[in-house]
Amino acid sequence: MIKPRRVGHATFETTDIEKQIAYWTEIAGLVLAEREKKRAFLASKTGLLSIQLDQTDRNHCTRLSFEVAPDSDFDVLARELSKDGIKSELRNDSIPGMGKVLTFKDNKDTSIDLFNEWKYLGSHHQVSGIGPLKLGHIAFHCPDVKAVSDFYAKVMGFKMSDWIEDWFVFMRCNTDHHTVNFIKGDKPELHHIAFELKDMSHMQNACEMFATKKIKLLWGPVRHGPGHNVATYHRNPDDHTVELYIELDQMKDEVLGYFDPRPWHRDTPQYPKTWKRTESTIWGLPPVPEYRRGSGVPPVGQQD
Repeated sequence: MIKPRRVGHATFETTDIEKQIAYWTEIAGLVLAEREKKRAFLASKTGLLSIQLDQTDRNHCTRLSFEVAPDSDFDVLARELSKDGIKSELRNDSIPGMGKVLTFKDNKDTSIDLFNEWKYLGSHHQVSGIGPLKLGHIAFHCPDVKAVSDFYAKVMGFKMSDWIEDWFVFMRCNTDHHTVNFIKGDKPELHHIAFELKDMSHMQNACEMFATKKIKLLWGPVRHGPGHNVATYHRNPDDHTVELYIELDQMKDEVLGYFDPRPWHRDTPQYPKTWKRTESTIWGLPPVPEYRRGSGVPPVGQQD
């Protein structure tokens, strides 16, 4: 079993790399760490590689990277993957700050890169825009949520945190409540990508900037039930939904098996469970119709 420690970065194909670089640097507040003719690498203000952009003929999230333990043996991991009928390849794609990666595909055809060597791409950058702390999680639509969640549990060692009925699963690989989400949809595609902010004042500043830049909020600020994070959602120029969040639940002790209890929990302590769709929001208005496109979010008037 692989047992990733954290998500590294996400790779997006884009038809307009210049427009995407402008969004990620000027709005999101990432740093352009390295640029090639048809590739760009963007880091957080602390120097963590967060986004890779590849110029192609479509807009699509194609790859995710995950850090494994420094002493991980890629030959051993490759043999473990082979036992599950999964082909893997040891590669060096010259990704800034990263050494060799063991790459394979999950069962929804997203490429997964495992790495155990990396370095900061600079540190404590001065940024414009929002300036998130880190890439927190990635959510995908997929036709068979159970099959994909079983793959991530069995092959990659992820653990179930919560379900919303049978259509939305939250999975973790570290103390964060979720690192990946899978939502029932017609085809495998990105649902949203999420970045962690520092606190409510950071969130407020982001919302003020959205108003100044005339960027429409699709949902939020809202406090979710699963994970209990405060979140906002907007779309970037490639029509990908981007979440900003704070105060995500933590599971500090796997043996105890409950999330770090907070005052907003309806259950104290909060154990992993299956939520009803109509109880999955603690407070906040429902999303606008544009957000609900293919998301499975209950219509207006059917939320708490």
